[in-house]
Amino acid sequence: MATHAVTDDTFEAEVKNADLPVLVDIWAEWCGPCKQIAPALEEIATEMEGKLKVVKVDADSNPQAVMSMGVRGIPALFIFKDGQIISNRTGAAPKAALQNWINDTI
Repeated sequence: MATHAVTDDTFEAEVKNADLPVLVDIWAEWCGPCKQIAPALEEIATEMEGKLKVVKVDADSNPQAVMSMGVRGIPALFIFKDGQIISNRTGAAPKAALQNWINDTI
C-alpha cells in the first residue's frame, strides 16, 4: 500500500516533521464515503511518490489527532506543509477533483 497508517503517537514525526507535503486522510472503518475514496488516495499516493506523502488516521482509534485538527465530519482530508495545515476538505470526491485540489494546494 502506498498510504500508511499514522497514530496519535506517530502523528508529529510522520506529519508535522515530514520533509514532503503530507495529505492526511481521517477515516473510520464504518464510514462508507471513506471507503469510497480509499482507492483514489492509494493511486494518488503511488503517482505522487516523492512529491507528496499520503497517510491515514483512524478517527476511532486516534482522538488526539482528530481533535487537534478540529474534525467535524469524515472523510476529512488535510494537507500539511512545513508542519502546518495549508488546506482541508471534508467529504468524498472523485479522484480528478482530489488531484486538482492537491495540485492547486502544493
